[in-house]
Amino acid sequence: MIRLLVVDDHELVRIGLRHILADYPAIQIAAEATDGETAIRMARDFKPDVVLLDVCLPGLSGFEVTTRLKQAHPGLAIIILTVHEQAPYPERLLEAGASGYLTKGCPATELAQAIRTVARGGRHIGSRVAQQMALSMLPGGKKSPFDGLSAREMEVLLMLTEGLKIADIADAMHLSPKTVATYKYRIYEKLQTRSDVDMTRMACLLYTSDAADE
Repeated sequence: MIRLLVVDDHELVRIGLRHILADYPAIQIAAEATDGETAIRMARDFKPDVVLLDVCLPGLSGFEVTTRLKQAHPGLAIIILTVHEQAPYPERLLEAGASGYLTKGCPATELAQAIRTVARGGRHIGSRVAQQMALSMLPGGKKSPFDGLSAREMEVLLMLTEGLKIADIADAMHLSPKTVATYKYRIYEKLQTRSDVDMTRMACLLYTSDAADE
């Protein structure tokens, strides 16, 4: 039996996953969480074999949750299940320790297979995601303006675009406000932006690109 922790703040997604995985008796949803802090606590309490994790969550994002879970539970398998297939999301989250990466439009059979694969210690990257990653590596391939950001900088960027203040981000990431401010201005420099508004506009273009490719 593979014990699964589902982490997604959308109730309809969690309900859908319950219905889909009900057809696979060897996979059991042991717990559900709607935010990153709860996910970290439930991983400790319920000891799942696999975590099915969204990227955009209230408070801590999937980047930070992945990093913390792997630090606390090195053997824990994490599959990212998200709408984002464009760079730099897959690369950054796989670097952070995720064992799998799927988009929410993947077939139910692929989701079940990915869970079984990572539970055995393997890795699974969805076909659409793998194609995007391969294309971005080709000469002249489509590059994202966010490719140059580190995982920490992507974490801060996501929270800034959600309207969080530096003090709130510092509290969520367990960093000092000064450190968060440093990350913020590094992001400004790398993206060649001057304000949070410009940064949010760039992030919206990335989200729009993801949606258009669905």
